[in-house]
Amino acid sequence: MRLPFFVYGTLRPGEHNHALFLHGRTGSEEPGLLPGAVLYEGPGYPYAVADADGGTVTGEIVTARPEAYDGLLVLLDRLEEYVPGDPRSLYERVQREVTAADGRTVRAWVYLAAPAVATRLRRRGKLIESGDWRARR
Repeated sequence: MRLPFFVYGTLRPGEHNHALFLHGRTGSEEPGLLPGAVLYEGPGYPYAVADADGGTVTGEIVTARPEAYDGLLVLLDRLEEYVPGDPRSLYERVQREVTAADGRTVRAWVYLAAPAVATRLRRRGKLIESGDWRARR
């Protein structure tokens, strides 16, 4: 399924990985929110962690150009160190409902912290209270 991506950290416009991985490969980019998640500091990048208590993460909904989609999916999986079924993965790529700025609900791929990473972050991670990677500065 060719879903858009919800990005919330270094892939957001203006961040360093946006230019490296998304520039020229997207058809659209728009502000969005990921409900049911919270954000933690990582070593130079954030982790979104599922949260049943109603947190929200701020980011962008990025739609890849059709001809760039397959290659972009491979690049992003590699960047996020996501390998399906590998317990050493830092992230899991999952489908989630995100909310666009105009109120539409969009199903998108989101890289959430892998289970072992999420457990560690919940215990002793540094929460980004605002849910916005940019606002942490």
